[in-house]
Amino acid sequence: MSSIEKKIENVNVTAQEVLITPARLKAALPMSDLAKEVVNQGRDTVRDILDGKDHRMFVVVGPCSIHDVDAAMDYAKRLKALADEVSDTLVIIMRVYFEKPRTTVGWKGLINDPYLNDTFKIEEGLHIGRKLLLDISELGLPTSTEALDPISPQYLQDCIAWSAIGARTTESQTHREMASGLSSAVGFKNGTDGGLTVAVNAIGSAVKPHRFLGINGEGQVAVIHTTGNAYTHIVLRGGSQGPNYDSVHIKLCEAELTKAGIPLNIMVDCSHANSSKQPQLQPLVIENVANQVIEGNTSIVGLMVESNINAGNQSIPEDLSKLAYGVSVTDGCIGWDETETALRTMRERLKDVLPKRAR
Repeated sequence: MSSIEKKIENVNVTAQEVLITPARLKAALPMSDLAKEVVNQGRDTVRDILDGKDHRMFVVVGPCSIHDVDAAMDYAKRLKALADEVSDTLVIIMRVYFEKPRTTVGWKGLINDPYLNDTFKIEEGLHIGRKLLLDISELGLPTSTEALDPISPQYLQDCIAWSAIGARTTESQTHREMASGLSSAVGFKNGTDGGLTVAVNAIGSAVKPHRFLGINGEGQVAVIHTTGNAYTHIVLRGGSQGPNYDSVHIKLCEAELTKAGIPLNIMVDCSHANSSKQPQLQPLVIENVANQVIEGNTSIVGLMVESNINAGNQSIPEDLSKLAYGVSVTDGCIGWDETETALRTMRERLKDVLPKRAR
């Protein structure tokens, strides 16, 4: 074969499947008026907390990843009852993560592989994911997710009250541009090394207008023009040097934010390196944060907690019938009983403190 005859385009591509457009998916699974109200109220509440108009703290809590929609709804119903119970002090947002960044390879989440068997039925994953977000919203519970794939927000973002940009993608220009146009508040995690610079730079970028390539509701490639997202903030998740949620690290973070002219809004991820990758230690992080608030901290506005019906995690077996119910298939989580106890205790300790906190 001559060099002219040799394939020059899509050399490593074996197929291209045309997906349903965002507009068609939304028409097939439309938002009810109740769901719209829950999402808008959730977004407005987070913005008010970031602006210092609402004294409460918001807590993003739920499974590391969603792989079983029935278990997810079971968890959501429990969480809704707890959210109502602690609502004078804590604003509960359910963590509904569909996309998982992988260091090398592995299960990439419910949207990418909804049947956990390497069939990669992405269009079905989009339907399943959107339906779950709508069902949870209609319980009266706002939802959050990690904005990982730059295309999927066109399909799902209208259902989301708060979004995260993960430690692996905070430094990515693509994700900073995307965050500048997301409709929800966005938390940028510090880098995997624990450094703050990439997150501070990301916030500085995402608040500005951008123009970049994306898709529109009809699935056409488009130049996206954004206004910038004024409600971006930092999420401390620890790093390779260890945890970074203690009062010393919080002060150092405040100094970096002040230097950059960024509002002092800090969220603490109780998992990952902040719990030394031991999920059962998350309640101790929650306790430490509550202590800091009681002792006068005014910059910590939120928490993230990885929690499931049952504690721990499990590998995905070849025989999916052997999956344990309500147990994470990615990072380990605390169980429901520990979640209830930790958040009820936090509410009890802070219910008289937060209303007096001057921000």
